[in-house]
Amino acid sequence: MAVRAFDRPVLVRHAAIVAGRLHASELDRLGILESQFFEDDKAFVDRKKMTPDPAVRSHFEAALNRAESLAKANLAKDPKDHDALLAMVMVNGLQADYAGLVEKRNFASLSYTRQGTTWAQQLLAVDPHAYDAYLARGVSRYVIGSLFAPFRWLLHLGGVDGTKEDGLADVRLTAEHGRYFAPFARILLAIAYVRDKDKAQARQVLSKLHDEFPENGLFVREIARLTPPPARAGH
Repeated sequence: MAVRAFDRPVLVRHAAIVAGRLHASELDRLGILESQFFEDDKAFVDRKKMTPDPAVRSHFEAALNRAESLAKANLAKDPKDHDALLAMVMVNGLQADYAGLVEKRNFASLSYTRQGTTWAQQLLAVDPHAYDAYLARGVSRYVIGSLFAPFRWLLHLGGVDGTKEDGLADVRLTAEHGRYFAPFARILLAIAYVRDKDKAQARQVLSKLHDEFPENGLFVREIARLTPPPARAGH
């Protein structure tokens, strides 16, 4: 089927819908975004492999395949197609999340992360204000700045470089200005603050998310977990 001009926005919307469903339902259902699993490297490495919902997985794969197919068809005609490049950033980012967080396939996740960063760099060369693309680059930079040498070397081979600070700066851009991934970027910022033992900053980010999404129980649970108990009288 030929890709018509009015199909182009569907690329981004399709990937964004998948992102919303995956991150808001499946990741929340599995408890994957709870900060306790990211507090330190040991907690993350020792996390168990999750059992995903087969129906959600099937929908996830079909939606991403559709988005990728449309994106590549448009890019064959115009390598600078903004919506198609953004769709490829999203597709690889979601695949990285799913492989790493749900299936515990860490090397596959790193590979998708590297590919997503490559697409993000292409998009940012076309449009430096495509703030959602900074999330992919930021995650890569944060990861490479946090990993031990062998994993950093693997990402270096893919052209990924940077530090934790560079990564957080990119994630903040998406958190503040992103159209699709701003809430997820804020969750990642809160997790980064927890890893840095800055629970006050993490609570501040989560409180703003709770104000924006009061129906989401994740933020209430995390704020409570990160809030120190009241001091006893006489102490």
